[in-house]
Amino acid sequence: MPPVLRLLRPKQWSKNLLVFAAPLFAGRMGDSDSVDRALLCFAAMCLCSSAVYIVNDVLDRDRDRAHPVKKNRPIASGRVSVSTAWMVLGAMLAGGLGLAALLNTTTLVIAGVYVALQGLYNGWLKAMPVADVFTISVGFILRAAIGASAVVVLISPWLLVCTGALALQLGFAKRRHEFDLQGGDSTSREALAGYSRAALDALVVMSACVAMVFYGIYSILSETARTHPSLFLTSLFVGYGICRYVFLVFKDGEGGEPENVVFSDRHMLASIVLFLVAAALAMQGVRIPIVDGHQP
Repeated sequence: MPPVLRLLRPKQWSKNLLVFAAPLFAGRMGDSDSVDRALLCFAAMCLCSSAVYIVNDVLDRDRDRAHPVKKNRPIASGRVSVSTAWMVLGAMLAGGLGLAALLNTTTLVIAGVYVALQGLYNGWLKAMPVADVFTISVGFILRAAIGASAVVVLISPWLLVCTGALALQLGFAKRRHEFDLQGGDSTSREALAGYSRAALDALVVMSACVAMVFYGIYSILSETARTHPSLFLTSLFVGYGICRYVFLVFKDGEGGEPENVVFSDRHMLASIVLFLVAAALAMQGVRIPIVDGHQP
């Protein structure tokens, strides 16, 4: 892959698939206009997130050179100059915010908040244990929210909280992997010095439990679930995927690159595919006769 393209981190664009959560659970994925707007929103977030990654790589280039893996990043390795990186960043940011503005003002505002929050992260918050991962979590919540704004639908707070908890699980698992890799050395990431292995183990498990509980509540008690009671079946696949990820983190020391874990493990892939199938069927009105869609 060309160094400039690697600078954009296209693998991590998979995180922006969260913009499709709101249109999926609002039953809009069969509407061509909503799909087009969601795709445009996805493209906008990919450009904005790439701009954020470039800022991170420019500011952290010296620290990255001390990291066993990050030293191969385009800027840290010297394959892309800082001046070139700033030009690419400007193009990505202008393109991302421009696409968001084409959708509506709310989408543009959320995209701007996302960029500003990531600016705070890169400049200050990433050095603070726990706050660093919580900031990343809020970024995921904003991805889900911007998808709702793009197609002009409401999104359940339960789903937003679940999204945030899942992001916490991924974030703390990544910190755990880095802690194991570097033994708590803060040379490449300042926040590592404030963590301990026991704390990270507990935070991974706790956030996984929170994500499972809140998604279960969403799939049973949300307005969407009341209208589409078969949605509760999706909680089986969400729960399995979460448990499988925790299993891989603790058994094999995974978590350093979440997107690699998700797309390389057959169990994870199967749980994602089955989740999407179950969600699509539920949103199409497929019902289970013995399930009551009007729970108290």
